[in-house]
Amino acid sequence: MNYDLEMEKQIAMLTANKNKLLLHACCAPCSSAVLERIAKYFDITILYYNPNITDEKEYQKRLDELQRFIENLKAENIKVLPGKYHPEVFLQMANGLEQEPERGKRCYQCYKLRLEETAKVAEELGFDYFTTTLSISPYKNSNWLNEIGEELNKVYHPIYLYADFKKKNGYKRSIELSKEYQLYRQDYCGCIFSKKEQSKEKEEKSRKEI
Repeated sequence: MNYDLEMEKQIAMLTANKNKLLLHACCAPCSSAVLERIAKYFDITILYYNPNITDEKEYQKRLDELQRFIENLKAENIKVLPGKYHPEVFLQMANGLEQEPERGKRCYQCYKLRLEETAKVAEELGFDYFTTTLSISPYKNSNWLNEIGEELNKVYHPIYLYADFKKKNGYKRSIELSKEYQLYRQDYCGCIFSKKEQSKEKEEKSRKEI
């Protein structure tokens, strides 16, 4: 399925009044191009819920950068809602999946963890729609994200907004906006497992250069 096209169909059916969207976000760079594309259609609250970021300093740094970015946008229809920081929830979810490779089963469960929390909060606070910025990354599986969103649609009342934000040069645009706003761009997803893999890749690259 072309999820980008499905999103455009959903947007085309919106009423004149702006609908409320709860947008899960992992960081400021990923939020940048997503907001540029959809902010004119929704009143947006960004939910920063990322228990997968197991380094608390890194977690706070990304949150601070996201809040700084939104403040600089000066957009009345966009605000940030910090979620609870519960890395133990992620680690419990990852129990038994520690040896899974990046982009494997552990990542799928991580997507599900964050998207389900987004759907729950969207319902509790009376949002019309919910979605995530994660699909803007070429390292994230958009099919999985949208399939999870579809399943959550069967449980929660807010409508899942289909998305594949990397389409239409979304990822490239996020890099451009990151430079424009001087945003901090992390080099790993945030969990302890991706950090170890990223460190291993750096070491291997250094050995080859020697």
